[in-house]
Formats: sequence, C-alpha cells, structure tokens
Amino acid sequence: MSPAVLAVIFIVLPPLLYVFYTSVYGPPLSLAAYGEVLTSKLFRQTLSTTLIIASLSSLLSLLLGFVVALHLARQPARRRAILMLLVLLPFWTSILVKCFAFTVILGREGIINNILSWIFDAKVQLPLVLNLVGLLVGMTSFLVPLVVLPVLASLVAIDEAIYRAASIMGAKPPRIFWTVTVPMSLPGVFAGLLSIFVMSLGAFVVPALLGGPQDQMLSNLVDFYNREVLDWQKASAISVVLFGMVLVFAAPLALWRRRKV
Repeated sequence: MSPAVLAVIFIVLPPLLYVFYTSVYGPPLSLAAYGEVLTSKLFRQTLSTTLIIASLSSLLSLLLGFVVALHLARQPARRRAILMLLVLLPFWTSILVKCFAFTVILGREGIINNILSWIFDAKVQLPLVLNLVGLLVGMTSFLVPLVVLPVLASLVAIDEAIYRAASIMGAKPPRIFWTVTVPMSLPGVFAGLLSIFVMSLGAFVVPALLGGPQDQMLSNLVDFYNREVLDWQKASAISVVLFGMVLVFAAPLALWRRRKV
C-alpha cells in the first residue's frame, strides 16, 4: 500500500497546503479571514443548513439502505450477487446526469406531476425540485448504495444458528428482528451512517442543481466566495473549516475500523 499512499499524499497534500496558505495569506500572515467567516451570519446559517441536510439525508439513506440490505441478506448467494449489480448501477452514471434526470422527473411539468394531473384530471404542479424535497431525493439516491454495502456485510456475518436458537426459544419474527438482527448489525450501521454523513457534508452538485437558494451548503458557499465575490481568502478559510469538520467526524470511523482490524 505504501506506493499508493505516497502517490495520494503527493497529489492531495500540496493543494491542501496551498488552500491553507491562501486562507492566512496577507501582508503579515493572520487568521483574520477565519474571524470574519466564523462571525458571519451567512456562514453560521449555511453551516446550520449543511448539518441539517447532512443529518436528514443520512438518516433517510440509512433507513432505505437497511431495508435493501436486509432483503439482500435473505437471498441466496447467486441471486444476491445479481441484485448487488442493481444496487451498484447508480455508480455507473455521473451524479450530474442523475441530477438533471431528477429535474425532469420532479419538475412542475415533470413525470410525477403529469401522472398526478392525469390521475386527478386536473393540473397538478407540486414543488418537488429546487427545494428541500428535491435536495433530499437527490442526496438519498446518491448515498443509499454507500450504506447498503457495510450494513449488508454485518447482516451476512450473522450466524444462522442464532436465528434458529431464538426461534426455538419461542421468539416471533418481530422480536428476532429487534433483539438479534438490529443489535448485531450495528457495526455496519455505524460505519455506513458515519461514512455517508461525512460524504454529505461536502456535497456540492446536488444542492446546486436540486436545492433552492435557502438549501445551499458550505461547499456552495465556497463556490460563491470564489467565483462571485472573488474573495479567495474567505473561500479558502471556509474550505479549511469544512475539511476540519470532515476530519472530526471521520476520526471515530477510522478508530473503529482500526479496532476491528
């Protein structure tokens, strides 16, 4: 792994160091940009929006992903392999293409509204895009496959003898699910939830295309300061803060994986 790790370090580290240098660059090196950013109402509001959207999309993705993983775990090995191709199929399509597809599906003149108009024989124009609904749909579509894999690994690792023992002792399926399946799948649930939460913190394309002005996240704020305001120092400071947040939330996942190894 050493050559690959060294290659990643040489490719990723110099740009990160340059971003940090830009955030403190000035006549004397200072942290003035961080002070202005952290005391900005726009930054605090965007930070709150980012955490809320990341939490909601992660929880929705975990709920849907757990259902999919549970269904896959109960399938024979050969059928499970075929179904896994369907789960991984979204990775073969660019997230940009998927976002434009959702605008066609969820738009006021989109497929869903046209179907509802045909069913109710009246003009229906539900606001399903350029708001929180469209943003959560796009984020969930992107994150669900990422949570299925670790949860499925935990479910498949559960010994069938445990289920048989619980059944012999008189436990009904609902009780088996809550006392055996859920507790023993928690390692995969924790890993999957933390992974998708960290990824959702840095989302850019989905909120830019499917979210409204009030649903923009920190990465979109970086783009705003970089391209609209042309204040690269503040843009770099926000990038460093976002990178620090990702490290804070990724640290427990790294520690947990090290313990498992």
